[in-house]
Amino acid sequence: MIGPLLEDPRLRKLSFTGSTQVGRTLIEQSARNVLRVSMELGGNAPFLIFDDADLDAAVDGAMLAKMRNLGEACTAANRFHVAEPVAEPFAQRLAERMGALTLGRGTEEGTDVGPLVDSEQLGKVTELVDDALERGARAVVGGRAVDGRGYFYQPTVLDDVPSDARLLKEEIFGPVAPVAAFDSEEAAVAAANDTEFGLVAYVYTSDLRRALRVCEGLETGMIGLNQGKVSNPAAPFGGVKQSGFGREGGRVGIEEYLEVKYVAMNL
Repeated sequence: MIGPLLEDPRLRKLSFTGSTQVGRTLIEQSARNVLRVSMELGGNAPFLIFDDADLDAAVDGAMLAKMRNLGEACTAANRFHVAEPVAEPFAQRLAERMGALTLGRGTEEGTDVGPLVDSEQLGKVTELVDDALERGARAVVGGRAVDGRGYFYQPTVLDDVPSDARLLKEEIFGPVAPVAAFDSEEAAVAAANDTEFGLVAYVYTSDLRRALRVCEGLETGMIGLNQGKVSNPAAPFGGVKQSGFGREGGRVGIEEYLEVKYVAMNL
């Protein structure tokens, strides 16, 4: 069934931010009136750390990218692909930072981490972590829901996450950081691209040539290079693949709402 808004002949443009599943439905329904469409859909952001990266800066960036809105953000880092020589040190440092966060009600002073949005999301996060642990991952810190009232999940860092773990494929939307090691630049890019989504990625390296190669190879609409934040009102915001199409922000975002008209004159 098509909603009355999409059936209205006055409508010229549809812009949607939400899940890929709902986005597909809206794209299909908008086709009847041939609407222009912009879709900002799901994400599965990889966070790549190479062995020449500033590890302290990478941990700072990881905290920013992972814990924004408790991980319940489309731009939140979903999985951490780390060069083998620094994978364990990174996981330990990140675990120290995550473990030091105070979990509690947002109305209480000193609280760093509040509850997830609802019981369904809490169940999903629990299911994804349990799946990874059953497949051989190790909980460096956290790893379970908090007993009692509310939808609280411990800030969690998982190490030695196998490639078949569901949380490397699915959007976690919670305070969980899975760490998987890689042994080459090619393997890192391949692991980052091994997803149907392509909204944002994060890359940490001190090698400019490598940075340019990796950024070129990543199948994603946005990249944070040596920084854990990409959102900027002056920059184009949006993704590729199943993360959608079209852009918000900057000149490109304005053009999404404009039509090009060509007039050939002979006066």
